[in-house]
Amino acid sequence: MKIIAVIPARYASTRFPAKLMQDLGGKTVILKTYEAAVSTHLFDDVFVVTDSNLIFDEIISNGGKAIMSIKEHESGSDRIAEAVENLDVDIVLNVQGDEPFIDTEPLMKLIEIFRKDAVSEVDLASLMREIKDEEDINNPNNVKVVTDQNGFALYFSRSVIPYPREKNVGVRYMQHIGIYAFRKQALLDFYSLPMKSLEASEKLEQLRYLEFGKRIKMIETTHIGIGIDTPEDLEKARLML
Repeated sequence: MKIIAVIPARYASTRFPAKLMQDLGGKTVILKTYEAAVSTHLFDDVFVVTDSNLIFDEIISNGGKAIMSIKEHESGSDRIAEAVENLDVDIVLNVQGDEPFIDTEPLMKLIEIFRKDAVSEVDLASLMREIKDEEDINNPNNVKVVTDQNGFALYFSRSVIPYPREKNVGVRYMQHIGIYAFRKQALLDFYSLPMKSLEASEKLEQLRYLEFGKRIKMIETTHIGIGIDTPEDLEKARLML
């Protein structure tokens, strides 16, 4: 099985423009993330996929591998699918470009799902963690997921799911962590399928996979990504070096 990591890297960012090109310990955020992915030694190859000549040149000039997006894309899956369409690869991991402090363990768990999946029943794998604070549960920016008894996702929502009509029945609330591992064919299928009403309503691309019958295996983790979404996040990241 050939396994690669792909790092989608848009230059524009609503909350923090050009954040991936900011300095972090003498290197840009995107270069730090790329080098961190390579240093895990989990992947046969690592690529940055970008719409920006600046980011493309930053990676290439430092000996890395980058792919320019040809089209404009609404989702990370679309951007990755276009990039890997002509690559010889079986499994693709989506690594967040603004998370330079990569935790190897959850990535290993995602890869292991496919190594054990002898009958190819898993199309995608992703991560979730339990949340208990009521404010976190009600926050629409925290995407919740419910699964079946075998750990396959039934639905993702910004709303509270399941709704707590009955208290004290042992329900756990699980937050989706947006790190994915895909079979290449699942990505290519996604790329060719239209957005339907659930995805359009919730603005969650993973719902397109579910609406078209793809199976998403969820893995529980305690991992909390350290993303750089604001200038304040960047300052915190600098203190971690």
